[in-house]
Amino acid sequence: MATKQEAVEAKQGLSYDVTNGVAVITVDQPGAPVNTLSPDVGAAFSDLLLQAERDPEVKAVVFISGKKDNFVAGANIDFLQTLKSPADVEAISRAAHAEFDRLEAFSKPVVAAIHGACLGGGLEWALACHYRIVTDSPKSVVGLPETQLGLIPGAGGTQRLPALIGAEAALDLILTGKNVKPSKAKKLGVVDEVVPVPMLKDLALKRAAELAAGTLKVERSHQGFKAVAQSSKKKGIAGLFQGLINKDLWKEAALEDNPLGRKVMFDQAKKQLLKKTRGKYPAQEKALQVIRVGLESGRKAGLEAEAKAFGELVFTDVSRRLVEIFFATTALKKENGTSNPNLKPREVKKVGVLGGGLMGGGIAYVAGVLQGVPVRVKDRDDAGAGRALKQVQTVLDERVKRRSLTRLESNAKLSNITAGTDYSGFKSVDLIIEAVFEDLKLKHQVIAEVEAVTGENTIFASNTSSLPIGELAKGSNRPSQVIGMHYFSPVHKMPLLEIITHPGTAEWVTATCVDVGKKQGKTVIVVNDGPGFYTSRILAPYMNEAAYLLAEGADIVQLDKALVDFGFPVGPITLLDEVGIDVAQKVGPIMEAAFGKRMVAPKALAGVVSDGRLGRKTNKGFYLYENGKKKEVDPQVYLLLPHGKDRKSLDPAEMAERVALQMVNEAIRCLGEGILRSPRDGDVGAIFGLGFPPFLGGPFRYADALGPANLLRKLEHYQDKYGERFTPAPLLVEKVRANKGFYES
Repeated sequence: MATKQEAVEAKQGLSYDVTNGVAVITVDQPGAPVNTLSPDVGAAFSDLLLQAERDPEVKAVVFISGKKDNFVAGANIDFLQTLKSPADVEAISRAAHAEFDRLEAFSKPVVAAIHGACLGGGLEWALACHYRIVTDSPKSVVGLPETQLGLIPGAGGTQRLPALIGAEAALDLILTGKNVKPSKAKKLGVVDEVVPVPMLKDLALKRAAELAAGTLKVERSHQGFKAVAQSSKKKGIAGLFQGLINKDLWKEAALEDNPLGRKVMFDQAKKQLLKKTRGKYPAQEKALQVIRVGLESGRKAGLEAEAKAFGELVFTDVSRRLVEIFFATTALKKENGTSNPNLKPREVKKVGVLGGGLMGGGIAYVAGVLQGVPVRVKDRDDAGAGRALKQVQTVLDERVKRRSLTRLESNAKLSNITAGTDYSGFKSVDLIIEAVFEDLKLKHQVIAEVEAVTGENTIFASNTSSLPIGELAKGSNRPSQVIGMHYFSPVHKMPLLEIITHPGTAEWVTATCVDVGKKQGKTVIVVNDGPGFYTSRILAPYMNEAAYLLAEGADIVQLDKALVDFGFPVGPITLLDEVGIDVAQKVGPIMEAAFGKRMVAPKALAGVVSDGRLGRKTNKGFYLYENGKKKEVDPQVYLLLPHGKDRKSLDPAEMAERVALQMVNEAIRCLGEGILRSPRDGDVGAIFGLGFPPFLGGPFRYADALGPANLLRKLEHYQDKYGERFTPAPLLVEKVRANKGFYES
């Protein structure tokens, strides 16, 4: 008969055995791809610790995972969603504090042997251990990403991490929510040792025995002050919070222990934080506050503040929206983009890229370096082919500078990519991604050339941002193998890949391209064909409305600020300069031809383009640029706009609402017309492709939060005032009549 203890172990996926006087506790939760932390798991672990403590033969403990590429991925988010009140969450947090305090105070040394993701509650668990070893695998990362979910670490992380590596480095990790690789974790002092994967368990057993015998002494002294996390800018939500901490504020470690200096530092840090978040992300402010409490009043007070803040944050709208995004992107990772979830993608062993410009070079990088397959780039001349290789080299050089790659590794990855001016090397490619000029005739010519030199199963994917894929397929002898793969610039940083299928696209083609996108590190949505697809289509009225406001006399800086205050990462005029004013002007007629008067762009910007102001790429647009960096608005540009330099002071809230509601309304149209498969995909696409404010959850979550009836009234108000470009989407009217939200069936 199984004992009660054995039943607990079986239920929670924890096992216990003893090797040469060292107890090995293995966590391997059955039926789950990753291990997660919950109160039951923590309690079962404590029971096993008690068993180890009572066993006189056991001198030390090793804590390890039985999963292939995961240590503990964090707290169980599904479990948190079941809690009913902040008090319930606080109780869970306090229970975790008690469990980890017991672990930290355990009479025998405990070694955390980490392989794979050690995140959130998983890292907090490891921080309570006495020694941490991590493998050098690319799969191994450590971090406290809770702020990306609108939360803070709730199991002692806000107190243990600053105590271990110093406040500066801890704040950098906690406020941004970014992960660090093993070498950086070692440099920061988060872990004690980095080892090859095969050596992990044996070395953990050895270190545990050495700690027990007293032959291994661990000395730590806030390595973080000398090694602030410098990991690359992260994609998606994490990217919002990079650079929050001004390193100049923290030059002297002694300030951390100086009450006056500490006050100055935290006051300045909060000021800088609010400048970045604009008060839209309360978790970052709470984290800063809780860490400060711990430093000023001690760990007990810090843990109490952590529990209280954690409980409050779980029930904020911001956290709900960010958690919804997390679940949405997690679900997308499991999908293949087709109606047949069991359809397997075909293997892509080699990729061809047509066009060596900014997009082509970026696509070559994500295919050759991240996906890891040979890439052949073709451009019309040697200069273009060279630019593509130089662009890849530039990104690799940045990684070498950040020490995420060695020079030898960089050279090896670059050798995966070759370039030329003809189709040599294209015969064996499985996927061709075209990134040439937005001209239908030119693209048809390219398709014909490609099909003459490639195999019958080669997929042709276009990176077009506006031309219908069905029209492109008309120029192909293999239309079922024509698809859209719309990347966003800069390709190596932007997280979204929008895949566009026309009615004749074969499902195996879709599944294969979705798989390629995932291997390139992208969040992938699949949409149906139409002019502008989804992202370009909803961006067009957004940009048009900003142009209308300029024509009405809006100040450029005030207009940009209004949308940044709303929650977008940059204002629409800055974005226009980034995209290229000429590019936007070329897309305009395509959208107008497809959608009529409501997509007509104001003629106010014609003079700006004719003046040679194309944006950042010419160092002159609405703003002036120096060495690629934006300076101030060029006052002369106002002479090219209606009202000249006589700008009007328009209401910022109304400006932001007019521009943002255009995007929301068009997104609803896309759902109603079947361009989108679901509101979820529309929200993910707008956030990760266009920077729609994550704390609002995307256009559809925002519409539901406003209330469809309220949104309808706002649009009707602007329609009466400004005309048919604000005509409410038919699906919105239907939802109001049915008294339903967009996430209601």
